[in-house]
Amino acid sequence: MTTPSTAPTGALAGIRVLDLSRVLAGPYCAQMLADHGADVIKVEPPAGDETRGWGPPFVAPDTSAYYQNLNRGKKNIVVDLAAPEGREILDTLLGGADVLVENFKAGTLAKWGLPDDEVRRRFPALVHCRITGFGTDGPLGGRPGYDAVLQAYGGLMSVNGEADGPPLRVGVPVVDQVTGILAFSGILLALHERHRSGLGQLVDCTLLDTAVSLLHPHSASWLADGTVPRRTGSAHPSIAPYDSFATADGPLFVAVGNDRQFTAFTDVLGVPELAADPRFWTNPDRVRHQKELRAALEQAVAARPRAELAALLTARGIPASPVHDVAEALTSPQVRHRGLVVEGGSYRGLASPVSLSRTPARVRPEVRGAGADTREVLAEGGLDGRAVEDAVARGVVRAPDGPGPEGGPA
Repeated sequence: MTTPSTAPTGALAGIRVLDLSRVLAGPYCAQMLADHGADVIKVEPPAGDETRGWGPPFVAPDTSAYYQNLNRGKKNIVVDLAAPEGREILDTLLGGADVLVENFKAGTLAKWGLPDDEVRRRFPALVHCRITGFGTDGPLGGRPGYDAVLQAYGGLMSVNGEADGPPLRVGVPVVDQVTGILAFSGILLALHERHRSGLGQLVDCTLLDTAVSLLHPHSASWLADGTVPRRTGSAHPSIAPYDSFATADGPLFVAVGNDRQFTAFTDVLGVPELAADPRFWTNPDRVRHQKELRAALEQAVAARPRAELAALLTARGIPASPVHDVAEALTSPQVRHRGLVVEGGSYRGLASPVSLSRTPARVRPEVRGAGADTREVLAEGGLDGRAVEDAVARGVVRAPDGPGPEGGPA
């Protein structure tokens, strides 16, 4: 479970993370690290993370709901890394960091004097997580890419959509989000290995790698026999029936995974003769005669209420669920029981999907304004108050008005 908290505790307490990333995959990865206790410092450019403006809806004048749900629990500083003075500040911060998360355009860090070999030389214990669209080398190395572009390039769109319709983007940014989760996992692997070697390493994540990894079972089928997969709507390409059906009050999804479940399914629907039909005896038979099977099942399901039918099927060991919209999903009893919706003050968001029994994730719901922690973080990094205020005055960093460290002027 995930519980609200203001104190950084958890499995990653004591780990300091510099989050230089923007948009989704990197910020989501860093938020998961923060939920599990890491001290995460989000470093934004003067123009800010562009997702601050990705609305409506907005939860504050300069904060979209999109941004809020990827950046909780992080300190926030604004530094102009394009300026030499800003890069000096970055060097100082890297010296005290365990993890760097960034998704700059390929070559940006090298241009700033931090190519991979220099990062390794100067910060040997640093775990450097780099997230790019296509990687940094190869025919498309350095090419920019957003989630939907990689869904297209990586083949996901080709297998998503109705059989007689065009390829469709998956309705959530699945490539970005899974890349964030894989980056989180890679960072944990590198931190674990560091206990043995004392050394950090590069965690190299690309949206392309993620997109291709998500192609199963279509990739397995093509690799086995060379058949290019077709779109099947909500149906499964190699299991039947595994699809949504229109009921009296909305769609119901049914996942029949074996012959026993199919017999029970037909019994619940009152059409046991389907299980005795040679066309439907086994799963391969049902896949080959999927159109005829679906037509028969549609008639049997059409007049039944979806919740009632789902309950009957589940009681017989057949996975089934009403097809919920987002509001129905987030207010459903099991989602609430699992603590997946977190509320604290004005904050409403989703919990960490990783649940630990002894050191659970603890959500720090506050989303800091741009530059809200600049003075504090830079002072912790070793910069004296006058140097910080000089950087503020010259626009190298941004900080709110007020007294600075060591009593310096705002």
